[in-house]
Amino acid sequence: MANTTVDQAPADAATEDKNAEAVAATKRAKRLGISFWLPVGWLSLVGGAAVFAGWLGLPDPGDADFLSIQSPPSAEHWFGTDVLGRDILTRIIYGARVSLTVGFCAPLIGMFFGLILGLLAGYYRGRVEAMIVSTMDTVLALPALVVLLLFSAIFGGSLTTVSVGLGLLFIPAFARVSRANTLNFAEREFVLAARAMGAGDFYIIVREILPNVVLPVIAFALVAVATAIVVEGALSFLGLSVPSPTPSWGGMIAEGREHLQETPHISFVPATVMFLTVLSFNLVGDTLRSRIADVRESAL
Repeated sequence: MANTTVDQAPADAATEDKNAEAVAATKRAKRLGISFWLPVGWLSLVGGAAVFAGWLGLPDPGDADFLSIQSPPSAEHWFGTDVLGRDILTRIIYGARVSLTVGFCAPLIGMFFGLILGLLAGYYRGRVEAMIVSTMDTVLALPALVVLLLFSAIFGGSLTTVSVGLGLLFIPAFARVSRANTLNFAEREFVLAARAMGAGDFYIIVREILPNVVLPVIAFALVAVATAIVVEGALSFLGLSVPSPTPSWGGMIAEGREHLQETPHISFVPATVMFLTVLSFNLVGDTLRSRIADVRESAL
C-alpha cells in the first residue's frame, strides 16, 4: 500500500506540472502585446479607409489640379500632390483597394488548392506524395517574377490576371505547410482511434486532421498576403498590373521616380504606406503562428 502511494505521488506531480505548463501557454497566447495590436490597428485603418473611401468625402483619384502640381504636403493636400496635381492621400486610399484585393485573393487561391494537395500528400504518402511533391518542386523552381511578367503580357494587366497568376504560384508554398502539418497529425492517437472505429479516409481527413492543419495554414496566409502586396507593387512599378489611371501603390512609386531629388514625397509616401502595411501583416502572421505553436505544444 505504501509503494502504491509513493508511485502515485510522482505521477500526480507530473500531471500537475503538465497542467500548469498548459495554463501558462494558454495565458501567453491570450496576452498579445503592442507588437500585435499596433499592426492590427494600422491594418484596420488602411482596410477601413479602402472600404469606405466613397463615404470619406475625398476628391476623385483621377482629378488633376494643374495649379498644384507636385506640391508638398499642406493643409489642403495632406500628403501633397503628384506630377499631375492629383491628391496623393486620395490615390493611396483608392490604391489600397488594388493592393489588398490582390493581397487577399492570391493567397486564398493558393491556400485552397495547396491545403488540399498538402492533405493528400501527407495522408496517403507513397506515390501520391511523390507525385504531388515533385510537381510542387517543379513549380517552385520557376522564376516567379518572370512567370508573372509572362502571365500579364499574355492575358493583360488586371486585378484578375495578377490575382490568379500569383495565386497559382502560391500553391506550392501552402502545399508544403499543409503537408508538414498533416504528417505531424496523421499518426496521432485520435486519428488511429478513428481509423480503428471504421472511419473512412474522407471523414478522418475532414473531421480529424483538417481542423488541426488549417490554423497554421491561415497564419502562413497572413505572411503570404504581405508577399502578394509586394509582388503586385513590383508589377505595378513595371506597368504590368492594373492599367492607368487606376491608382496602385507600385504605380505611384514609379510615377515619382524621376522626381526624387525635387519632390521625393511623391514616391516616398506610398512606399512608406506599403512598407508599414507589409510589415504589419508579417508581424501579425508571426505572432499568430508562435501562439498556435505554444498552444499546440501545451496540448501534447
